[in-house]
Amino acid sequence: MHDLVHYLSEHDPNFRKARLPALYADFQSQRTLNPDGYRANVIAWQDGLSCLAYQGLLSTAEPRSSALILSVDASLLRALQSKQYGQPLALSSAIRDAISSRKFIPVDSFLTSPQTTHPPTLASLTWKAAEWAFGILRSTNRDGGQDILPAGRYVLTGNLDAVCQVFQTQAAGRVTRFDRVFTKLHFRTSFANQLVSASLLSEEDVEVLLVSLSRDRRLIDYDGAVVRIRDSSDESTITQEDAAAASIKELIANIKHQTDILNNRLAQLQNEAKAAMQSNNRIAARAALKSKKLAETSLSQRYSTLNQLEDIAARIEQASDQVQLVKILNSSANALKSLNSRVGGSARVEEVMDQIREQMCETDEVAAILSETTSEHIDESELEEELAALKEGAPQHDAYHEDGIPQEAPAKAQKTHSDSIEFPEPPSEEPSSHAELTPSDVERQVAQLSLKPSQGEI
Repeated sequence: MHDLVHYLSEHDPNFRKARLPALYADFQSQRTLNPDGYRANVIAWQDGLSCLAYQGLLSTAEPRSSALILSVDASLLRALQSKQYGQPLALSSAIRDAISSRKFIPVDSFLTSPQTTHPPTLASLTWKAAEWAFGILRSTNRDGGQDILPAGRYVLTGNLDAVCQVFQTQAAGRVTRFDRVFTKLHFRTSFANQLVSASLLSEEDVEVLLVSLSRDRRLIDYDGAVVRIRDSSDESTITQEDAAAASIKELIANIKHQTDILNNRLAQLQNEAKAAMQSNNRIAARAALKSKKLAETSLSQRYSTLNQLEDIAARIEQASDQVQLVKILNSSANALKSLNSRVGGSARVEEVMDQIREQMCETDEVAAILSETTSEHIDESELEEELAALKEGAPQHDAYHEDGIPQEAPAKAQKTHSDSIEFPEPPSEEPSSHAELTPSDVERQVAQLSLKPSQGEI
């Protein structure tokens, strides 16, 4: 089994070994007999080709293929050939279906299209009509042979979407304007080996990516030479300042690369001189030391140039920040001016405050009038006299209570005791008013009154 087929069977569940016979067979007849099975096989081949391209495996078999571009020709069939099942007989149907559904887009059409390639366009509708007509002709003129591949080079939109998402994540951390501008070459060296982990983006891949990011997703501005990651505060077109900053960034990156090479060269010459001295080869040692001196001079010049460029870049970045600051201050001043004009100035504010004070005084006067009409005047001196009288009467009130017993208790007890005393009943007959009491009668009645209480006490 070929390496590509083996990779798909190991990493793609649609290419498990039980399905390989159906995928390598001619399943075009299932388009009407078994639409679900036909659709499953078509999607499996489309996803499989995209996976192989994204992992950089197709480029080994077909150098014109890359992570974002698929080259379709006879070499693709040979690369997918299986020792057990041969070449895939219905691969052309899967590729044509991907072309009609805009999963595979011809490279020239993608790069020259003036509008986004995601929604259906007139070109795509025309292509679908042509595919329908070609399908009818093919069904009427079928000769039993293998179907012909739609040869060409196609942009894999699924892979392109994945790379764009990775780029958007990496570009989110670039805030300043200087960090967001690149030349096309510097953009490729900065991102080509970071966006796809398994492979390196080719020059044509980078062009496809830049066109998609600028035209379809509006994430960058691109004029063919300079790339600028878009920000809401940027102008609609790339300026001369952007081009100058991008050129300086590219030159700084190149000089840093040269300094790295020279540093490695110095270390290598130092080792060569040591090795020559150990072998008593003074001529080789002197030659290595001379080359080292020249490399040191060149390295010193590179570092001097690098310092100048970095200083210029810092000043450009500072000036760019100042431009943004002045723009913000200007907009803030306009906002304050608009708000102050809506307020009406200090004179109008003073007038409003005077009106507020006047109305507050009016409110206080109304409240005072209402309090006079509804409340009765109380003489404070009378209150003080009553308080003094209450204070003086407090001891008398306490005298009424002794040992916790109220003064009313003895009175009740005395009343109860008096009720227990038996008084003599009055005479039944009223004495004659003319009868005179003798002294002996008076003494006898007095004695009775004095004896009865003493008996009750006993």
